[in-house]
Amino acid sequence: MFYFSVPLGKLVRKVSRLRGGGSALPGLVVEKIDPGFMQRTLSTLPHGVAVVSGTNGKTTTTKMVVELLESQGLKVFTNRTGSNFTRGVAAALLGDVDWRGRLDADIAILELDEAHAVHFVNRVPPRYCLLLNVLRDQLDRFGEIDKTADLLALIAAKTTDTVVLNREDPRVARIAEQLTGQDVAWFGLDDSLLSTFPNDDDLRTAPGGAVPAGLPSTPDADVVLRGVGADSATFEYDGATVTTQMKLRGVYNIFNAAAALTLARRICVAGAAKANQDTLLTALSQVEPAFGRGESLTVEGQPLDLVLVKNPSGFRLGLKSFPAGGYATMVAINDNYADGRDMSWLWDVEFDSLRDGGVDQLTGARAYDMALRLQYDDVRIGAVDPEIAPALASFIRSAQGKPKRIFCTYTAMLAIRRELSKITTVEVVS
Repeated sequence: MFYFSVPLGKLVRKVSRLRGGGSALPGLVVEKIDPGFMQRTLSTLPHGVAVVSGTNGKTTTTKMVVELLESQGLKVFTNRTGSNFTRGVAAALLGDVDWRGRLDADIAILELDEAHAVHFVNRVPPRYCLLLNVLRDQLDRFGEIDKTADLLALIAAKTTDTVVLNREDPRVARIAEQLTGQDVAWFGLDDSLLSTFPNDDDLRTAPGGAVPAGLPSTPDADVVLRGVGADSATFEYDGATVTTQMKLRGVYNIFNAAAALTLARRICVAGAAKANQDTLLTALSQVEPAFGRGESLTVEGQPLDLVLVKNPSGFRLGLKSFPAGGYATMVAINDNYADGRDMSWLWDVEFDSLRDGGVDQLTGARAYDMALRLQYDDVRIGAVDPEIAPALASFIRSAQGKPKRIFCTYTAMLAIRRELSKITTVEVVS
């Protein structure tokens, strides 16, 4: 049967794209008719598979790792569609394999949703994994936050070589205690930056309250983020401190750059090819934001930034990274399955920074919930329209001549990008 699965999958992919269908549909088809397709294809890669997972930052971090490795001459396969379920990986593979199912790549770097990553690693044990963080995100899907940490621990347990962990997230750090034989690498923060990146317990624990402990002692990190400038970052590794320019915006993206550097350096060392540090830093400085993650578009001659927000930590860091001064602001909140249905986390975000300029437009299925939340922080509200298309058109029209910024949940971001593609150049991720 598998002799026919790739041609059939490619045909479904072609038809689906012509009809504007979902990018994961061909993967779902090939998984049904040929369950061994992914394992058979990925097992041929000389450097194996690396899985990137965690609550926040998977897409941009995966993009960074890919571009860092490509700068070292490696051919990299990745699931660029943004579908981080197993069927999304299968669909991406169908786009890259030849008609016989052969993949021309040295390594696969895969972004995977926490729950679906467990299904993937049970079928395809990764050689490497990078675990970013554990924050409240779509808890109506995954249950309590410790359940999410358990899922990441299962990914780490299935990893055959190196597990890269966030030293500053206590739930991620504790995963190291459960490992048996895997190499562990760490990325971390300078003490001066710790308050900028609160973990989930910091967000919820009152002063003096109990916070779950991390490791008994703080391990040395392979890469430490020492400082963040307006358009630069300073890292420490191999006993030296280096500063590089950055196109990425947002302090959370810069911290994840330390994670990407850690994984890329370990992969190069494992391949008996010490990474060229100058080339790595040059590649890092050129990485553009992944779509919707601080992406900046041009609309009527003015910048329009899209900032994805999924949980209280992400929204707080988004507000901190993208100051409101001088910008027209729109907030778009949906509660579809991919966003998480429980939006109560909005009450854990302080919106004081929006008070001076106010919010010009609210939209999305939960626009009125967002309006109520902003009223409690005395933030002026312009217009409220749950329908995204007319709300976006009104926002652009009313803010002519001003730079614009939109904070949006995942499905709202997709809808906004579709509308913007009608009037400006938007990267198409196929």
